[in-house]
Amino acid sequence: MFSRRRISVALAGLILLALGGWLVGQFTGGEEGQGGRGSLPGAESGLEVVALTDLPSEVEQTWKLIERGGPFPYPDKDGTTFGNREQLLPSKPSGYYREYTVETPGSADRGARRLVTGSEEELYYTNDHYESFVVVDTRT
Repeated sequence: MFSRRRISVALAGLILLALGGWLVGQFTGGEEGQGGRGSLPGAESGLEVVALTDLPSEVEQTWKLIERGGPFPYPDKDGTTFGNREQLLPSKPSGYYREYTVETPGSADRGARRLVTGSEEELYYTNDHYESFVVVDTRT
C-alpha cells in the first residue's frame, strides 16, 4: 500500500512538472508559444510576423541591398538611426535601430514604406510611415 501511494505521488509530481514546463514556454515566448517562431529575432515583440515573400517585392529588393551594404537609393537617409519615437518597437538604446527606404512605385518622394533593422538582427517593416510594424521573417 505504501509503495502504491509513493508511485501515485511521483506520477502526479511528474505531471505537474511537465504542465509547468509547458506553461512557462507559453508565457515566455518559447518555440511552442510562438508557433515555431520563438527563435526569430523580433518575434518576442508581440508584433505580427509576416514572411518576406508575403510582402511587396520592393521589400525584398531593399532587404537584398541591406545585406549587400548598398548602394541605397537615398544614401543620406538610408542606414541612419531610427529613433523609435512612436515606441511601437521594443525600447532600446539610441542607435540600436537603422531605417531604410522601401521604394513605393509611383511615389514622387521616398514614400511611407520602410524597413527597420535592429542590432540583434531584427527586421521590421512599416508601410504607413511608422504608424504600425510587422516582424519580417526572411527565412522563408
